[in-house]
Amino acid sequence: MVSSVNSYRGYIVAHSTEEVLAEIRRIAKDELQLDRSVQGSDELVQDLQLDSLGLTILAVGLEDRFRIRLTEGDSARVSTVADLASLVASRASRAQP
Repeated sequence: MVSSVNSYRGYIVAHSTEEVLAEIRRIAKDELQLDRSVQGSDELVQDLQLDSLGLTILAVGLEDRFRIRLTEGDSARVSTVADLASLVASRASRAQP
């Protein structure tokens, strides 16, 4: 039985891309110290100016929060914040126990 809406057996469950987007915004602010608002249409590299370290911090934060795995191949399919949020939400929904 699910004890709360957002967890099941200790795993965090992503219900929507909006939830993932909120986590991306939190990581951008708290861990990457970005001083700007993060929008779904923002390009990860061009608009947010994330380098390889910034992208890695973002990916690891999302992997830890949603208990998923992102691969190098995923980076070829993701260019915007919305792309990343959709990928993570999709991967998290498949990873649910």
